[in-house]
Amino acid sequence: MRIDDVDQQIIALLQEDARSSFAEIGAKVSLSAPAVKRRVDRLRAEKVIRGFTAVVDPVAVGWTAEMFVELFCTGRTTPVQIASAARRHAAVVGAYTVSGEADALVHLRAADIAALEQALEKLRAEPFVRSTRSMVVLSRLLPTT
Repeated sequence: MRIDDVDQQIIALLQEDARSSFAEIGAKVSLSAPAVKRRVDRLRAEKVIRGFTAVVDPVAVGWTAEMFVELFCTGRTTPVQIASAARRHAAVVGAYTVSGEADALVHLRAADIAALEQALEKLRAEPFVRSTRSMVVLSRLLPTT
């Protein structure tokens, strides 16, 4: 699928505010509302746009503590095994395979440091986890997108 400059602009505008109307977007990219809708429908059909979501302030819902955990795994632990384990833990908000010494990087959020420690201990109990190295987030420098 070819994505042109107008598609890129539409995507950027939807990332800023997915609740923008097709008419509002059209005014910014010099297209009619129906033309914007057709492009958005095409982008969705081609899985360029995979969905729309609400960005929630973690502090507003009580998640005031967060950390990143490097996982060092045993043997031939696969990304599928890591992802499956990550889904079992409610505090996990992101999991990534990475280059470097660690096998994966896991992002945790919890209500406070005690809850974060409990979540970390549950993650460490996974059978494939050999060791971890964790970093508590002190402050978020850029907003979550």
